[in-house]
Amino acid sequence: MNDSNQNKGSFLGLVPLLIFLAVYFLMGIGSGSFNNFPLLIGMFLAMTISFIIKKPGDNKTFTEKVDMFCEGGGDKTLILMVVIYMLAGAFYGVAGAMHATDTVTNLMLSILPSRMILPGLFLIGCVLSFSMGTSMGTVSVLLPIGLDIATKTGVSIPLVCGIVVGGAMFGDNLSFISDTTIAATTTQNIGMKEKFKANVLMVLPAVIINCAILAFWPINAESFNIGGAYNLVNLIPYILIIALSLFGVNVIPAMGLSVAVGVVIGVMHGDFSFVECFNIVHNGMTGMEDMAVIAIFVGGVIAMMKYYGGMDWLLNKIGKRTKGRIGGELSIAALVTLIDMATTNNTLAIIACGPIAKEISEKYEIPAARTASILDLFSAAGNGITPYAGQLLVAGGLAGIAPISIMPFVFYSWLMFAFGIFFIIIGFPKNLGYRGCTNSEK
Repeated sequence: MNDSNQNKGSFLGLVPLLIFLAVYFLMGIGSGSFNNFPLLIGMFLAMTISFIIKKPGDNKTFTEKVDMFCEGGGDKTLILMVVIYMLAGAFYGVAGAMHATDTVTNLMLSILPSRMILPGLFLIGCVLSFSMGTSMGTVSVLLPIGLDIATKTGVSIPLVCGIVVGGAMFGDNLSFISDTTIAATTTQNIGMKEKFKANVLMVLPAVIINCAILAFWPINAESFNIGGAYNLVNLIPYILIIALSLFGVNVIPAMGLSVAVGVVIGVMHGDFSFVECFNIVHNGMTGMEDMAVIAIFVGGVIAMMKYYGGMDWLLNKIGKRTKGRIGGELSIAALVTLIDMATTNNTLAIIACGPIAKEISEKYEIPAARTASILDLFSAAGNGITPYAGQLLVAGGLAGIAPISIMPFVFYSWLMFAFGIFFIIIGFPKNLGYRGCTNSEK
């Protein structure tokens, strides 16, 4: 790599994020609860720091920095996230009020053996996220079921949240219609099928082990409401959102139509009146307002971090220390993970790291399919365990708990990291080949 052509950036750009993380974790650990230092306050602190610090030659006025912050907060991806948050809250409220959540939960409890309830929830998340192509939509739709299962089985709420987020990250990583898959394959000039074949082999052990862990997780089987009533008509909103996703319908109209159908069924069944449905939808949306504001603050802070050169500093520091095939692949994994955790957007992280990853892969003759897989796998895993990223924000918002309390229970994301690193070291899968590499490079 030619360092002279790279913008070296500045460590100063990472200061707002690092101070936020330090204060957030110290306050949470010191007080015994992360609810005592809300994420929104932490992001407000990061915003304040980003306005105060100055880089060499910085001649921007305070007003110009505010404008930059607002432009970052108004990024189209973030506004889309806000809309999804609102629809998630609406779906949560309507699905609960018209007993769709009860129906799915009672059906699962009636059909599945007690040991398969938690693995079943995870696998449903995998199927749903793969068909929808969005982890955010999956968490929004599936978490109400997970919370109902937690209530009826005695399983901890952070655990079911972690299971749902893990299932959501499966599809985020592998779905053919996921933004991350498109970004990874496009930046590396590789077909989606080639990337999928390499990627699925790297995550399959994580899926199997995650299911095994959940199958043996202690559950209060005596509290199961096996005889719980369910009405199959109430399944229609869930069936509809899956069917629309399979046909490639965007998540917004898919969720919006599912909410509307849920309202119609609820009114027809007498669960609520037509007038009451508006308050149900509104109350659901209100529960997600805090998370929507946090997402906007995150976008503004990220814009300031980019201005100060934080992202470029990471890319330069890690990229230039690459040596050998294993070192190259580990560098790509570290880069995309750190950029993802800094931006809370795995698609953006892949796009930012894509050109450097391509340079590294060409230098050490790493197959493009493998490079794309590493980019997608590690960015998805990073997003699944970042407490201020969208997936944990929406899960925490719907469950009414601190997002960081979910982190330890996203077993699938932790397993993705473990097997991703393991397979990089052993060079698996072998059938991709490393053309022209010496043994020392491998």
